[in-house]
Amino acid sequence: MSTDPTANGHVPHPAHATTPPPPRSVPGTGEARRHILVVLVLDRPGVLNRVASLMRARSFNIDSLAVSRTDKDHISRMTLTLHGDDVAVEQAAKQLYRLVDVLKVQDVTEDQVVEHELALIKVRASDGNRAEIIKIVELYKGSIVDISAESVIVEAHGTEAEIDALVALLRSYGIKELVRTGATVMLRGAGSIEEALKL
Repeated sequence: MSTDPTANGHVPHPAHATTPPPPRSVPGTGEARRHILVVLVLDRPGVLNRVASLMRARSFNIDSLAVSRTDKDHISRMTLTLHGDDVAVEQAAKQLYRLVDVLKVQDVTEDQVVEHELALIKVRASDGNRAEIIKIVELYKGSIVDISAESVIVEAHGTEAEIDALVALLRSYGIKELVRTGATVMLRGAGSIEEALKL
């Protein structure tokens, strides 16, 4: 008996084809990269929690978060750094803007900015390597703010990449403690995020 499905003029229905349909392009699935968001908020209790909760709900891990006062008494400024693809971050920024007490959200990733981060690093040190550590710190334009018999505290500032590079070098000596403020940024030139805010 023939097993050929076309022997009696029978042609398989296209529905039986095993070739899968081409994958659909889904927004928000691009390559994740570092983004910097500047968020101006009213200085009220609970605002920081709402911002962090929204980021968590959208599965963003905040790399750093710096919060400070502005020149206006009732307004605070948050600088968030996170990793995500462009579409997902744009959607998150739009949702942030809808939160109560959020006045302005701006993604400054592509803008010309001055970026600085402050770090304090406590490094194991001895009489034999202390001078070597100090030379490394000076190379990165840092400073020694405390010296003891077994350690030194390094103060350094610069971009995230510059701090990362210094920490990587000091790690070979042994880092006892590390604290970083996270990035703070300001637009270059005359432009001002705060002046653009209309209250």
